[in-house]
This record gives sequence, C-alpha cells and structure tokens, in this order.
Amino acid sequence: MRKTYKLWIGGAFVRSESGRYDKAGATNIPRGSRKDVRDAVAAARKAAGPWAARTAYNRGQILYRAAEALESDAQRFDKAEVEQATDLLIHYAGWTDKLHAVLGGVNPVAAPFLSFSVPEPTGVVAIVAPDQPALLGLMTSLAPALAAGNTVVAILSEAEPLPGLDLAEVLGVADVPAGAVNLLSGRRDELAPALAAHRDVNAIIDAAGVGAELDQLGAETIKRVSHWDGSESPLARLEALTELKTAWHPVGA
Repeated sequence: MRKTYKLWIGGAFVRSESGRYDKAGATNIPRGSRKDVRDAVAAARKAAGPWAARTAYNRGQILYRAAEALESDAQRFDKAEVEQATDLLIHYAGWTDKLHAVLGGVNPVAAPFLSFSVPEPTGVVAIVAPDQPALLGLMTSLAPALAAGNTVVAILSEAEPLPGLDLAEVLGVADVPAGAVNLLSGRRDELAPALAAHRDVNAIIDAAGVGAELDQLGAETIKRVSHWDGSESPLARLEALTELKTAWHPVGA
C-alpha cells in the first residue's frame, strides 16, 4: 500500500491545491503549488502575533517539547541527523529567555534621556532548506527562527523531502501552535520565487544556495535575505531574525 504524505499548513495535513504528487519508492510526495505558498503564508501571519506574544519561557518549553517528540520518534530519521537536530532544538530552547539580555540593553546617550533597546521577532520567516542534510539542514534554520519568536514557512529539500514531511508528523503531536511552522514539499524553482516575492513575508533564509533571484525578490518587497551555509554562530542566526526596537525617555528636570 503506497503511503501518501500531505503538506503541513496551519497545523493541519492538507493535500496540495494542485493535486500533484511525485513518487518516491513506496510513497507519494505532494508537489506544492503557488496557492499552497499563499495559504502557508496566511497561516503563518495569523499565528505570528500570538506566537510572539507568548512569554520567552513558554516558547522555550514548547521547543523542549518538540525536541522530546522528535527524540521519541527518532527511528524515522537518520540516526546522526536526528540526534543533532534534537540537540539544536534543545540549544535554541535555552536561548529564548536570554535574547533580551544579550541583544537588548540600555544605550549610552547624552543626558537628560534614557534610551534602551529590546529585541522583537522579525515576523514571518521564509526558509529554503538545503537538499543535504535534509533534516538537520532544515532544523538549522527552523530552530533559531522559532526561538526568536518568528513563524515559519519552509520549502523542504527537493531531493529528500521525506525527513521534512516526517518532521511535520512529529510536530503534529507536539505543542507547537497551529501555523507557527508550515512545511511545503515540491519543486524549489516553482515555490521559492513565489515565497520570496510574497509581501507578507518579512525575512528569507536561503540555506539552499538559490542566490541572486531571492536577493532581487527580497529587495523588491523590502525584506531581509540571509544566505546561510552552516558556518554561522547560533547568536548570529538569532540576530539575523530579530529587530531591535529602541525607546527614548526624558529623565530629570
């Protein structure tokens, strides 16, 4: 019996709007469409406010729970990859309540003003995951985006989409809120431009080396584009997905 996977959009498993599938061994892989991209972005935008409004402690606990769910279902994945992906989730879960202390603070300014900066989520983050390693490459971008309070629409590895689709089934039994993570499989050259050009996406992580096309589309809609090759530090990844809000307050007479 051939297993038919579905896309993960808005906390639900849904068929591709196009009805297209690719065969991979004994499975059917959904081939997402531009309409699926729009639906995923709408779900991420709807979830962005509530996810960002949660306390840092609560977001950390949810990431810990996702790590536990991934570890308990580790037999689905490559052993080395799933161990590292689980460690990444745990690592970034520990960052959630430290971002304000590390990235924010009081700014030295001339009196009589008090100036301070606090980090805020960028918003909806688009991820173009690399082909290899399929699970770990996705998690390297997904975990810091969630830890920083963003919601995510990710295009999975085109060559090996199964680990990402299996991750969706893991998230389905974890406590990750509906719409916080949306996972699309399909043809990268069809989905990535549609996602990068969407005006409701606030930032793009290009971990697949798509390059100049995403830069151009990001510039046209004024969004930040980051090209990650795995060499970035955890703090650098978090900084790339946060915005600093600075406030000034008069003090003294």
